[in-house]
Amino acid sequence: MTLYRPDSLDSALSLLGKGGMTVLAGGTDVYPGLRDGAPPAHLLDISGIAGLRGIARAGGQWRIGAATTWTDVIRADLPPLFDGLKLAAREVGSVQIQNSGTVAGNLCNASPAADGVPVLMALDALVEVQGPGGSRQVPLTDFIAGPRAVALDPGELVTAVLIPDGPGQGAFLKLGARRYLVISIAMVGAVIATRSGRIDRARVAVGSCGPVARRLTGVETALTGAAPGDVARLVAAADLPELAPIDDVRATATYRNDAARTLIARAILMAMEAPHVA
Repeated sequence: MTLYRPDSLDSALSLLGKGGMTVLAGGTDVYPGLRDGAPPAHLLDISGIAGLRGIARAGGQWRIGAATTWTDVIRADLPPLFDGLKLAAREVGSVQIQNSGTVAGNLCNASPAADGVPVLMALDALVEVQGPGGSRQVPLTDFIAGPRAVALDPGELVTAVLIPDGPGQGAFLKLGARRYLVISIAMVGAVIATRSGRIDRARVAVGSCGPVARRLTGVETALTGAAPGDVARLVAAADLPELAPIDDVRATATYRNDAARTLIARAILMAMEAPHVA
C-alpha cells in the first residue's frame, strides 16, 4: 500500500486523477474497513491540506471545510442556527472519534445512520465538489444517492459543506438502544424559525428510517403558522411518505416509524423553546 499526503488541493486533485485512490481524512471509517478485506493499493491522505479545515462565514453563507472535525464543530462559535449540528457532533462516536472524524467523511460514508446527515439536510446544506471539470455545488439531498453511494464523479473530491445563513434555531434528537456510542434507531434534525411565537419556517429531516435520510416537506408545510401547542397534533396527523423503515436487530419498522414521529415533535419543540447550545 502506498500513502500519499499532499499539502495542497491541486496536488491532491492531480493524484486523485490518476485513479485507484482511496481518500483518507480522519480515517474513522477507512481504518475499520481494513478488517474486512485487502488494504487499498493507494491511500490519499488529505488531512494535511490546510484549506480543507475550518469554519468561516462569508458572502451570506457558512463554509465548513471538508476536513473539519466534529470536535472543531463543537468548539466553534456558531449561532443558534447550528445548535442541532453541535448536538449531532457530540453523538458521533466517542470523543476520540470526534477528534478525528470529519464532516465530509460522515457524508461520503453515506450510511443511513450517519449522525450529521439529517441536521445538515435541515440546514439546506450544499456539498462543494472539485475535480477535473472545476468546482460544483450539489444539494446534500441529491449528493447521497443511497447506502454507501454518493454523487461523486471520478477524480472529484469534496472540499466543503456550504450552509446558507439565516434565522432559525437547530435541534437534533437520536434514539438508540443505549445513551452513548450507538447506531441510531431513528434520529431527527430540525431548524425552526419563529415569528411572534409561531413557526415561520420549518425544516425537518429524519435518518435511520430508510436507505437515506430524507427531508419531510409535507410536515414542514403543515407546521407553517403553528404555535407550540399545535405541534404534537400536526405531527401525529401528518403523512410520512418519505420514511421507509425496515425491521432489523435494533428495531422493527413499526417501532421506528412511531419513534420517528415522536422525535419529530420533540425536536421541533426543542428548536422553538430550548436555550442556545454553546
